[in-house]
Amino acid sequence: MNLATATSAGPAEPDRARDVETIALVGLAHGTSHFFHLLLPPLFPMLAAEGGFSYAELGLLVTVFFVISGVGQALAGFVVDRVGAWPVLMGAMASFALAAIAAAGAQGYAGFMVAAALAGVGNAPFHPADFSILNQRVSPSRLGHAFSVHGISGNLGWAAAPLVIAGVAAWSGSWRWAMLVCALWALFVAALLWWRASALKPLAPHGVRAEGASTGPGQAGTPLGAPPKSAAPTGTPGTSASLAFLRLPSVWVCFSFFFWSTCALAAVQSFLVPAMSRLYAEPLGWLALMITGYMVASAVGMVLGGFVVKSSVRLERNIAWALTAAAALLLLAGSGWLPALFSGVLVALAGLGTGLAGPSRDMLIRQAAPVGATGRVYGTVYSGLDVGFAVSAPVFGWLLDHDGSSILFVGAAAALLLGVASAAWVGRRLPGRASVVSEVMR
Repeated sequence: MNLATATSAGPAEPDRARDVETIALVGLAHGTSHFFHLLLPPLFPMLAAEGGFSYAELGLLVTVFFVISGVGQALAGFVVDRVGAWPVLMGAMASFALAAIAAAGAQGYAGFMVAAALAGVGNAPFHPADFSILNQRVSPSRLGHAFSVHGISGNLGWAAAPLVIAGVAAWSGSWRWAMLVCALWALFVAALLWWRASALKPLAPHGVRAEGASTGPGQAGTPLGAPPKSAAPTGTPGTSASLAFLRLPSVWVCFSFFFWSTCALAAVQSFLVPAMSRLYAEPLGWLALMITGYMVASAVGMVLGGFVVKSSVRLERNIAWALTAAAALLLLAGSGWLPALFSGVLVALAGLGTGLAGPSRDMLIRQAAPVGATGRVYGTVYSGLDVGFAVSAPVFGWLLDHDGSSILFVGAAAALLLGVASAAWVGRRLPGRASVVSEVMR
């Protein structure tokens, strides 16, 4: 019996070690991509003071990043399918290193624009590449864990960026040294991916898996176990049928949910530090910890939200309570009535609320998707992330230029409440569902 147990357990251990290594490497790469989302925003207060840039101009750098990333993400899927995920990841890391070097040497606004564009090019292929590797290499029984680690690692990358960049800039006395540290990090991760390439390349010949295995849902908060896109069944109409889901109002309302919730995230990520620096006379490095707290708490909320989903029927209710609470906390934090430390705690708790809403959001969209169109629906609605970042950053920057420190928090809270309304609309139209928001308003 012992021999049989050992024999049956023996082959599983190498598979487990193989899966863990692949998941860890992909998670590290994904965390690095999110880290480079925030390559420039932690520098905004310094760039505004030293270079005389307006916050609207600095917000436009975020727009450039996400426009290039959003358009490139769709194109990158074809490249990944053609040449494989590992070479694409290596190219992405090289682009990140070049972006940081360009920022370190920038002598004017054009230099920062080049850095933002290079970082956007680097970010574009991560979701097609990451999900290609995970689907091709990780055992089906561990794919749920792989997707969870992938989503959380992105949040941790967001959390680390302001801490590292602002910390190095404060320690060295120059934000240029912070950019060089970011370049070294990208090169280190590239070297690690090169060294452990065997853990990232397909186990089977490339292209064996079903079409769509190389893609996975969206930027952050990836739904666990969401089915991959699949080719249209034989005999179905062509492109017009495959795009029929775009005529459904629920798809665009889900898109709007992502757009509004991302607007709030953009306000926190890009402009929380300069807004707080106007409300409180605290060092920029200390204020940057508020963004880290927000993102760490959001990652914790995503984990907890997964348990909440399991015991919930009315998912829109989870979203309503979590995002409404987050909006209220952001309003209090930006009021200027409270001590800086307490405001930082409230910002972190707001992040917990947005994280809690994530799994319910993903499951609600899955339930609203037509049968056979889940992958296409996720791909469409998750593009609201890139659009939200691209559109809202210059708007919030303009608010700061016009002394709108507290108004910034009002705008972020309003965006979250509009997201609640979008989720309520979808939930009310699901069979057997009634929106808690609608009930309260009656």
